[in-house]
Amino acid sequence: MPKADLTALAARLEAHLGDPHDPAARMPFTRIMELDEREEYPHEFVGDLRGWGVPEYALPGEQGGRAGDVEAEFNLVRLIARRDPTTATALIITNLSFMPVWIGGSQEQKQRVVDDVKRGLRLSWGLSERGHGSDLLANEMTAEKVPGGYLLTGGKWLIGNATRSDGMCVFARTGARGGPGGFSIFVLEKRRTPVGSVVELPRERLHGLRAMDISGIEVDGVFVPDAARIGAEGQGLEIAIKATQTARAQISSIALSAVDTGLRLTLDFTEWRVILGKAVSDIPYSRRQLAEVFADLMVCDAVSLGAVRALQVVPQQVSVWSSVAKYFVPTALEQTMSQLSVVLGARFFLRGHPHYGVYQKMLRDLLVANFADGNTVVNLRNLGSQLEALLASATGAGEQTRAAAAERAAVLYGIDRAMPPYRPWEQELHARGMDDAVLAAPDGVRRLRALAEQAKEEERDRLARAADTAAELLGHAGSIAERTAALRAALGREYAQSAELFDLVKEYCLVHAAAACVLTFVHSHGALDDPLPNAALLLLQLERLRRRLRPHEAVTDASDTDEVMRVMRLMHRENRLFSHWQFPLAERTADLSAARS
Repeated sequence: MPKADLTALAARLEAHLGDPHDPAARMPFTRIMELDEREEYPHEFVGDLRGWGVPEYALPGEQGGRAGDVEAEFNLVRLIARRDPTTATALIITNLSFMPVWIGGSQEQKQRVVDDVKRGLRLSWGLSERGHGSDLLANEMTAEKVPGGYLLTGGKWLIGNATRSDGMCVFARTGARGGPGGFSIFVLEKRRTPVGSVVELPRERLHGLRAMDISGIEVDGVFVPDAARIGAEGQGLEIAIKATQTARAQISSIALSAVDTGLRLTLDFTEWRVILGKAVSDIPYSRRQLAEVFADLMVCDAVSLGAVRALQVVPQQVSVWSSVAKYFVPTALEQTMSQLSVVLGARFFLRGHPHYGVYQKMLRDLLVANFADGNTVVNLRNLGSQLEALLASATGAGEQTRAAAAERAAVLYGIDRAMPPYRPWEQELHARGMDDAVLAAPDGVRRLRALAEQAKEEERDRLARAADTAAELLGHAGSIAERTAALRAALGREYAQSAELFDLVKEYCLVHAAAACVLTFVHSHGALDDPLPNAALLLLQLERLRRRLRPHEAVTDASDTDEVMRVMRLMHRENRLFSHWQFPLAERTADLSAARS
C-alpha cells in the first residue's frame, strides 16, 4: 500500500476511534479501564472495529479480503493497541488463526473461511497444551482416522478466544509415533458439533490483558470431516511453524503501542510539571532518560519495520527476521518501560488516576508480547540453530550476495517502496544463513557516509559518528563468530542447549538491530516527514545498542540529547505516532486538567 494511502487509512481509523482521553470517544481510556478492572471482555470495541473493517485487512484479496501489504494490518492493530492491547489482541486472534488456512489450505477452504469470517465467524488457534507448552512434538491431542474423516480427542489450553470463538484450528497427532511428520491441522467448527461434545474450559485470570478470554477446550472423539484437514496429513508441524512466524513478526505491535502510550503520558506530565524552577523535561537527567526511551522505541520500530516487510519481500528468511523481532522488541521495551516509569514517578503507580491510570495497564499488557506465539527461549533456540550459518554469511559473503541483499534491503526498509504480493506459503523453516539486514549493512554504512559528506556541518559530524558506531557494531559479528566456534569445540553435544549459545544469539540480534536502524535511515531518508530523518536520533539509537556491549561508554553528548528531545517534543506536540511512519493521531478533544493533577 503506498505510504500516502496507508497514512490516510491510519488517519481514518484514528478519527473513527477519537481521543482516548475523551470519555465521549468510541474507545476511551475510562471505559477500557472499567472493563479491565472488571475483567470483562471488550465486546463493544471488538464489534465496532469488526464493523469498521479492520479484520478484512488480514484476509486475502483473492477471496474477498482487503489484504495487500501486511504492514497495513500491523499498523491498524498498533493504533488500536495504543488504546487497549486487550482489544487489539482479541481482534487479531481470528486473523492469526486464519494463517494455517492461508498457508496450507485449498482455494475452496480459503474461500469458505474468508466468507465465514466476513459474516462474523471468530477463530482461535489451538496449538498449545497444558502439559507441554512450546514443545509441540510432545502434544497429545490425537486425530484418529475413520471413514470420511477423523475423531479428535484431547485438550488445548491457554488459547486466546477459545471460549468466544466459533471455530478453532487445532494441531493434532495423526501419527502414533509423532515426530515432525506425525501431526496435522484441522478446522474444528465448535458450533456445529453435538451439544456438550466440546467442553470449554474456565477462563484463566491474567496479570495483564485482564479482560481477555484465555482458556481452552477438551474433546473426546469429536468427528471432523476430511474436508476440515488443512494441507496434507503429516504437514501440520510445517504449517504451524510458518503460521507462528507470521504471528511473531506481528505481535511486536503490542509492545510498541504500550511504550508509545507510556511515553505520551509521561510527556503530558514532564512538559508542565515544574520542580526546582524547571519543567521536568528540562532537568538534565530526566531529559536524558526521555530521549533514551524515545531512541529505544525508534530502534524497535526499525526492527519491526523490516520484520513485517520481510514477510512479503523475503519470505524464505522469515524464520530469522520474525524470531529476532519477537525476542528483541518485547525484551528491549520491557526495560525501556521500566526506565520510563522512573521519570513518571508516583503517578505510574496510581491505578485510578483519571489521566495516568492507564499507564499501569500498559505496563502489564506489554508483557504478553514476550510469551505469546513463542516465548524468548523458543526464539533464541530457533536463532541458535541457525547462528553458525548466519555468522558465516555475515563475515564471509561475497560481493554478489551482498549486492543482491542490498537491493532487497532498499525495499525492506524503504517505507515508500512497493512490495511483492504476500505469499505466506513460500515461508521456509530455515533461512540457510541469509539475513538481508546484516548482509546489506555494509552498503548501508557506505550510504550513510555519503549522506554525511553532503550534509551541513553539525549534521555531518553526527552522521559520521553514527557511521563509525554502526561499523563498530556490525564488526562485532566477527567476534561472535569466533566465540561461537570456540563454544562448539568446547561443549560438543551440549552446545545447542547451552546458555552461552543463547547469549551469543542475543549479541547477534544487536547486530541485526543496528543494521535495521542504519538501513531505515538511508532507504527511507527521502520519504520520511519532518522532523525525521534525524542524525542525532540515529546516533542515540546506535549508542543505546552499543551500551549493551559497553554500558559505560557514550558516543553522544548533551547537544545530541537536546536535538533528540526537540524531535520528540515536536511529534508529541503535533500529536503524531512515535514511529518512522508518524501517523497523525486523533484530535485532542478532552479536558487535560487531569494531566496537571
